[in-house]
Amino acid sequence: GFARIIRGMASSVRSRPYVEAARALGASRWRIITRHIIPSVMGYAIVAATLSIPGFILGESALSLLGLGIQEPAASWGNLLAQAQDVQNLARYPWILIPGIFIFLAVMSFNFLGDHLRDRLDPATAG
Repeated sequence: GFARIIRGMASSVRSRPYVEAARALGASRWRIITRHIIPSVMGYAIVAATLSIPGFILGESALSLLGLGIQEPAASWGNLLAQAQDVQNLARYPWILIPGIFIFLAVMSFNFLGDHLRDRLDPATAG
């Protein structure tokens, strides 16, 4: 899906008047790609990557929590939260819920970073 969107955006930018003007003035394909197309598409690519990281974090944590992700000798937020499923452990050691707080903070941080980057890099709202 991501590649299709980038390809559509690149073909849309390719038909804009300033790209056609650069082509008419004799600019090479490489110059048009590096000066016009890549900068127009890069904002979306950075924002999409930043906003997809929370999904990866939650997916890995959920799989590790279920025992299907990273296995026990390696540390993972999901592995650490799996210990909190035992009510007796939770009653004795309430701090084993701290990885859940860190998951929440990491996901929210990446979401806020993605929103900020989208606001800063969106050429439609510039100006």
